[in-house]
Amino acid sequence: MNIFTRAKAAIAAATMALALAAPGSASADTKVVVGYQQIVGPFISAIADGSFDKALAAEGYTVDWRQFASAGDISVALASGNVAVGVIGSTGATASVTRGVDAQLFWILDNIGKSEALIARNGSGIEKPEDLKGKKVAVPFVSTSHFHLLVALEKVWKINPRDVTILNLTPPQIVAAWERGDIDAAYVWPPALSKIEKTGKEIINSGEVGKASVPTFDAIMVGKSFGKDNPKFMAAFTKVLAKAYADFKKNGANWTVDSPEVKGNVKLIGGTPQDIVEASKLLEYPTVEEQVSKAWLGGGAEGGAVRAFAASADFLKAQKQIDSVLPDYTPFVNASFAEEAAKSQ
Repeated sequence: MNIFTRAKAAIAAATMALALAAPGSASADTKVVVGYQQIVGPFISAIADGSFDKALAAEGYTVDWRQFASAGDISVALASGNVAVGVIGSTGATASVTRGVDAQLFWILDNIGKSEALIARNGSGIEKPEDLKGKKVAVPFVSTSHFHLLVALEKVWKINPRDVTILNLTPPQIVAAWERGDIDAAYVWPPALSKIEKTGKEIINSGEVGKASVPTFDAIMVGKSFGKDNPKFMAAFTKVLAKAYADFKKNGANWTVDSPEVKGNVKLIGGTPQDIVEASKLLEYPTVEEQVSKAWLGGGAEGGAVRAFAASADFLKAQKQIDSVLPDYTPFVNASFAEEAAKSQ
């Protein structure tokens, strides 16, 4: 999703503040601010049912849970040290650390997977990727959907993007253009995706693009100084994540509108119970064993998260959203907390 609608300049201004503002080691009543977004899943369930609060209170921490409206806002908060832990998309995380935010990815909140997809409109004449040549394809520019559209064209299908007319439209504009018949295909996320797929055919989704190249995902980041100075907080926090994600793997397919997990999500992030159930089936939630594997946090420079950061940085530079690409993104991915949590599973 688009991450540059707000606070781009503020991120740059705040990047030097993190090391100074990050909280130090805990006293008995240390309050920690954790930022989350309106993203469905077991993380929100564990906030809602008190699992985090109970585990962290046992280690001497109280959490101030704050919902943020955009990735731009949470980037600024991480940069300034106003939050110690926060949720941000992979493209936004890449931009933040490239600009100097001293933070680390320590948990994959979700693999965007099927929740973003390229849909061809019925009657467009698009049945396979090669048919995209000469067609009008809409996508919100500088978004994870835009990133994966270009990756699919260039890396997966070996199609020159210049052979496709790629239009920069917002999700509402995509729906309107779709209904008028002005576009042939679109790469987008719900709720626009839910609307256009009713009269279209899926060509590929971000889960498939990610497997063929690099994934897009939502990340949980921690200020590097805070993570280093507060090992008990990080251990307790990550153990709760590991349990919540294991529970989802076992029972998530059975979530219904009456499930307590679904009600917890509705309470914290809104929407209807049916919205939550449907959205949870589109996203993928890696277990702690998957988190520490080479597919995600493990594997060093060859790990999925590091490779995704590097590829995202190339994309952002090409889109003139960052001035340069860092030579190495491995310092911004930390698998150690998940590795410790995996030992207790």
